[in-house]
Amino acid sequence: MTTPHLPGQPQLAYQGDELFMEQVRLSDLAKEYGTPLFVYSKACMLSALNAYQQGFSGREVQICYAMKANPALGVIAVFAQAGCGFDVVSGGELARVLAAGGRADKVIFSGVGKTRCEMRQALAARIACFNVESEEELEVLNEVALSMGVRAPISLRVNPNVDPKTHPYISTGLKSSKFGVAHERVLPVYQRAAALPGIEVVGIDCHIGSQITQEGPYLDMVDRMLDMVEAIEKCGVHIHHIDFGGGLGIDYNGETPPDATQLWKKLLHKLDARGFGARRLLVEPGRSLVGNAGVCVSEVLYLKPGEHKSFCIIDAAMNDLPRPAMYQAYHQIVPLRCPNRDADATWEVVGPVCESGDWIGHDRALDVNPGDLLAVLSAGAYCMSMASNYNSRGRAAEVLVDHHQSHLIRRRESIADQMRQEMPAPESAGSAAT
Repeated sequence: MTTPHLPGQPQLAYQGDELFMEQVRLSDLAKEYGTPLFVYSKACMLSALNAYQQGFSGREVQICYAMKANPALGVIAVFAQAGCGFDVVSGGELARVLAAGGRADKVIFSGVGKTRCEMRQALAARIACFNVESEEELEVLNEVALSMGVRAPISLRVNPNVDPKTHPYISTGLKSSKFGVAHERVLPVYQRAAALPGIEVVGIDCHIGSQITQEGPYLDMVDRMLDMVEAIEKCGVHIHHIDFGGGLGIDYNGETPPDATQLWKKLLHKLDARGFGARRLLVEPGRSLVGNAGVCVSEVLYLKPGEHKSFCIIDAAMNDLPRPAMYQAYHQIVPLRCPNRDADATWEVVGPVCESGDWIGHDRALDVNPGDLLAVLSAGAYCMSMASNYNSRGRAAEVLVDHHQSHLIRRRESIADQMRQEMPAPESAGSAAT
């Protein structure tokens, strides 16, 4: 018998023949809360955060959790209690931060399509900074701030035209991307920002993409950012903080992303060498803090052997785990009970949604039977945050594990929950029965 490999998840281990997260048996949680079920390890989140904190020890750094990775209130609260700030991309995300106990003065607001309403909401809350992504957004933010009698603190999000060597859908630092201000326009836009009465320039920001597994592109981005800071400050515009974004990858299937502690040492060495060692820094990690902290527990519904492909149909689907369908992403899939023999068959692991694209894993060697429980690993990021009600399926429950305790942080969504904001169209007079 071969014990399944559990990539990048030190808080997940077989004890005897049962899969545990920290000190909690996952099958017990499935029995209590049903499936599909997302389970997150608090210890794993804090361990990932500690790698950032250790790497930046002794420096003035604000770590801002990029909450689009996982916006559950219970997850946000873990990072708020650990002293994190937050990177938000909507008014809804800002409201979640405040509801979970996060501080508005540690919030940075990113995103290419901020509305005037969202700008007013963020200014009223007194957030730390807007990461402005276009020249037109800068002008609109100036108007909104003046109408409220305040000045809006801003950084420009710079597009440095650096290839992060990742999936094109999550690459954000190339000229072809919708994100940020093109680097050749950075200087005149900063000069314009400094002249606007409703704008206060406080920093510069860059984020080149997600699931970055090579340090080269990240360090190239650092060099380009420092070149721009020097040019901007030569024109008399002071940059109080430098925000290097996030994007570090995690281990889904044997990837070896840069070690955060070592990467930050190299980044800080570049800063020191160029005279920026005392500058305030911001980083925006998301996936690297929560991705490996989560699993999705699912039940095997049916086995459907076939001549060319054999299908293992589970109760989790693309509406719960959209990354495989959206990005052709790989997630390890393992049984909750360690098998007493090696698998002798391979399966297409698929969900019940009425789409051929509803697959979770291709050609997986599994020894399974209907009723068995499986864990889809590395499901803490961009799964529940992108979950939907497709096929009128309710979104899964979520549980946070803390040592030997477990806490329900989201109830399973019912069909009544889904329909609560809907109403049938009234019957027209012409179609009424006579």
